[in-house]
Amino acid sequence: MRAAVLHEIGQDKLEVLDDVEAAGFGPGKVKIRVRATGLCHSDVSAMNGVLPQPAPFIPGHEGAGEIIDVGDGVTGLAQGDRVLLCWLPACGACPACKRGQTQLCLAGFMNAGTPNFKRPGGDVFGFAGTGTFTEEVVVDAGCAVPIPDDVPFDIAALIGCGVTTGLGAAINTADVAAGSSVAVIGCGGVGISAIQGARLKGAAQIVAVDPVASRREAALKFGATEAVSPDELADAKQGITAGEGFDYVFEVVGKSATARTAYETTRRGGTLCVVGAGAMDDHLQLNMFELFFDEKKILPSMYGGGDVLTSYERAIALWRAGRIDLEGLITHRVRLTEINEALDQMRTGAALRTCIEI
Repeated sequence: MRAAVLHEIGQDKLEVLDDVEAAGFGPGKVKIRVRATGLCHSDVSAMNGVLPQPAPFIPGHEGAGEIIDVGDGVTGLAQGDRVLLCWLPACGACPACKRGQTQLCLAGFMNAGTPNFKRPGGDVFGFAGTGTFTEEVVVDAGCAVPIPDDVPFDIAALIGCGVTTGLGAAINTADVAAGSSVAVIGCGGVGISAIQGARLKGAAQIVAVDPVASRREAALKFGATEAVSPDELADAKQGITAGEGFDYVFEVVGKSATARTAYETTRRGGTLCVVGAGAMDDHLQLNMFELFFDEKKILPSMYGGGDVLTSYERAIALWRAGRIDLEGLITHRVRLTEINEALDQMRTGAALRTCIEI
């Protein structure tokens, strides 16, 4: 079968090969025919080494498709079921799950160290234990979440990561208050979803911050009340909040420099929500006096900061009701053989989300 493979960390292009086989099928597993997958910035971060991932590996973790085989012991799933892939399934038994913080379950991360593909030359890993830039993938049954028949595969794929992450940051983690002021730094697919979440929660002002003009223009269509470049953020802070700072600031880039800017843009007593996934050696510096004196809340948001199955259902309900726009997030479509074009679209900021149709 065909799959897009990164041979070594640090390479900027994927090689589409036809000698890859989905491996590891057995009890507790399902095999999925991938129909659509989104390109998320985390895939690029894994390719360049920002996020830890063994190589060679197949990127992709935001996907949807049909179950083609079910292993022994799997219940609630059957051949032909339409599913989205959850890259961070909850085990239901660990301390985090028992506390109701299923998004902090580490069971899914354990899968990342076990290869689930193979080639004649050896084993191949799937990113985050999945790997959706391929025609077929074998995953734990908990990674396969059934979707209603009226949800297209491309929409389901987005809900599998970017939409859930962005919406959840605003709704679950920050719990944006009605009438508040919000700034979102980084307006790709996740940032736009955070904007939609803030709008749903009733924020009065939502400022989108991004260096790419096309993304700023798009943000206005999704609910931002103003869109500025990073150089214009200080003026927006002065004009909208009289220099005090925003009630909520979302950092959706994953860099200490933008997180520091986000902190400084948050009002005293306000909330900084860190959504971007950054590198382990990129440190955010805060002095102890400002940390105490400003009383700003710093809230990291992992996968939307809530139970992902509930978040999936909420996203589908909001999409059906026309309260959120998911079709508009997909600005580009490519085939698997054109995956490197999708990477270029992300790196230049031309795309909010590129859907890879498989």
